[in-house]
Amino acid sequence: MTLLREPASILITGATGAIGAALAQIYAEPGITLILHGRNRARLDEVAASCRAAGARVLTQDFDLRDISTLLGWVEAMCDEHMLDLVIANAGINIDNGPDDAGETWEAMDTLIDINVKAAIATVKAAVPNMRARGRGQLVLISSLAGYYGLPLTPTYSASKAAVKAYGEGLRGWLAPYGVVVNVVMPGYVSSQMCDDMPGPKPFLWPPQRAAQVIKRDLQRNRARITFPFPLDFGCWWLAVLPSSWSQRILRLLGYGR
Repeated sequence: MTLLREPASILITGATGAIGAALAQIYAEPGITLILHGRNRARLDEVAASCRAAGARVLTQDFDLRDISTLLGWVEAMCDEHMLDLVIANAGINIDNGPDDAGETWEAMDTLIDINVKAAIATVKAAVPNMRARGRGQLVLISSLAGYYGLPLTPTYSASKAAVKAYGEGLRGWLAPYGVVVNVVMPGYVSSQMCDDMPGPKPFLWPPQRAAQVIKRDLQRNRARITFPFPLDFGCWWLAVLPSSWSQRILRLLGYGR
């Protein structure tokens, strides 16, 4: 197995979330430049401080990712100034049908698509010209196992993660001849506030540190699709393969629908 070289300059969005913070901390060491974006300023400062204590150089930003023009300009500038080796589009939110099953509001759906889809795509898109010109670099999109088959309790979240998955897979095929690597990460349930707020069962729950270790290992191995944990990955894959009527019945039996 040919391993990719260790990145020296890394940009991570959603660095105040569970997976984002764990990734920042696992990459933090002397000689590494971390560029971290997070919407929670206090938490971002905590993550940055822990990474600096590990020896990394850390830069931070906390603007609204829905401001796409600012996002594009920021990523482009970071690529030019720091010759980014690794860009991880990790920022994301979740919504659900609500306690009374009234359904998702359009305002919440619109915000989710802006952050989970548009901002994720813009983050990696902005890094492409610089990486392609250099003939190297790695782009990572954080999807979800919910991207295999839409969950009745969180339909818009599932749709957003399916979109990110498809975009990343297409981008990988396009950029491979130019020396730019693209990977799609599809986690299952990872312990976090967002996970706690999600309705429904949460089987095979992982701590964020374990998820970050697997992601870092498999990014270096250049796995096109990084999925975990295996039992949940296997089950979600079957939901996409089976006739939809079967999949819907299975989800209801497992507690993911009325």
